[in-house]
Amino acid sequence: MTGTNRQFRLAARPVGPFDDSDFELVRTPVPVPGDGEFLVKVTHLSIDPAMRGWMNAGHVRPVDVGAVMRAITIGKVVHSRHSGFAEGDFVHGTFGVQEFALSDGAGVYKVHSEEGRSLAAYLGVLGMTGMTAYFGLLDVGRLAMGDVVLVSGAAGAVGSVAGQIARIKGAHVIGIAGGPEKAGMLVDRLGFSAAIDYKRDDFLDQLRDRTTRYVDVFFDNVGGDILDQGLTRLAHGGRVVISGAISQYDNSNAVVGPSNYLTLLYRSASMAGVAVPAFADRYPEAMAQMSDWLAAGQLTSIEDTVHGGIGTFPAMLRRLFTGKNTGKLVLELEPQA
Repeated sequence: MTGTNRQFRLAARPVGPFDDSDFELVRTPVPVPGDGEFLVKVTHLSIDPAMRGWMNAGHVRPVDVGAVMRAITIGKVVHSRHSGFAEGDFVHGTFGVQEFALSDGAGVYKVHSEEGRSLAAYLGVLGMTGMTAYFGLLDVGRLAMGDVVLVSGAAGAVGSVAGQIARIKGAHVIGIAGGPEKAGMLVDRLGFSAAIDYKRDDFLDQLRDRTTRYVDVFFDNVGGDILDQGLTRLAHGGRVVISGAISQYDNSNAVVGPSNYLTLLYRSASMAGVAVPAFADRYPEAMAQMSDWLAAGQLTSIEDTVHGGIGTFPAMLRRLFTGKNTGKLVLELEPQA
C-alpha cells in the first residue's frame, strides 16, 4: 500500500492535566510488511484511564517521549506476509494511536463480530476492561455469594462490568456514580441493588444509608476521597480491590492516599491491586464465561463509541477524565478524508 500514516506521538510528559501540546501528530509513509509480518489498518482505539499513567516517567512501562502513544486497538489486516493472518481478518493488539501498524503477530489475536456484538466489545467487556473486572472481583476480591459489594466508578468501563459480575454471582451490589442518569442506569439497566450519586451534597449520608450491611468487597476505580470514605464501611474481613484511581492521575502534586487505612487493621480487612497481565494464561477462561453471559442476556456491554478521525484523540482522552462517557469509551476511526 502507498499513502500516509497519521500517528500521535508523546511530545512531553505532562505535569497535572495533560495538554494537546503533550502530543504531536506526525505523518509517515504507510509501512510495508516483510516476511512474517502483516499490516493492520486500525479501526477502533480503546480510550483508557491507564493512558494517563503511561505518559508518566514513574510508570512501570511508560511511553517514551517521541514514541507512538500506546493504545489497545482493533484493526483489519490489509496486507499480509504472515501465514497465520489473512487479509480481511480483524485483530486485537496494542497497535498504538495511529492509522496503520506493522505486526509480527506477537500479542495479537483474531476477533469476530457476531450477531448482536460489536467489535468494540473486544476492547471492553471482552477485552482488558472485562479481564480487570473478572479477575479483580473473583480472584483478588474473592467474591462469595451473598457478599455486599461496593463499586466506585460504577458507570465506567471496568466498574459497570464488575458490578454486573457481582450481581450474576449473587451479591448485593451498590454502585457509586456521578449524576442521576448514571445512578439510575446502574439500577434500572444493569441490575445493581442500589446506587449512590457522589455529586450530591448528601453523598456521605447516601453511603451510610446503603451500606447498613457493611461491605465485604469494595471494588475501587477512583481513589481519593471516595476510597477514603469507602474504607469506613468495610465489614470484618472485608477485601478492597484497587482497580484504578482516576481521581489521582492528573494530580500535579503527590498522589493522595487514604487517611482511613487503619480501618484495615480494625476490621481485619485487606487491600490489594489487580495487575491483570498476571492472569494472561486464564484470559480464554474469562472470555468464554463473559461471552456466555452476554449471549444469555445476563451481562450488558455498555459502550460509548465515538466516530471521528485520528485527530480527535486528545479530545477523546480528555472526555474520559471529565466523566462525560458512560461505559467503555472507544474511538472508531473514520476513513481519512
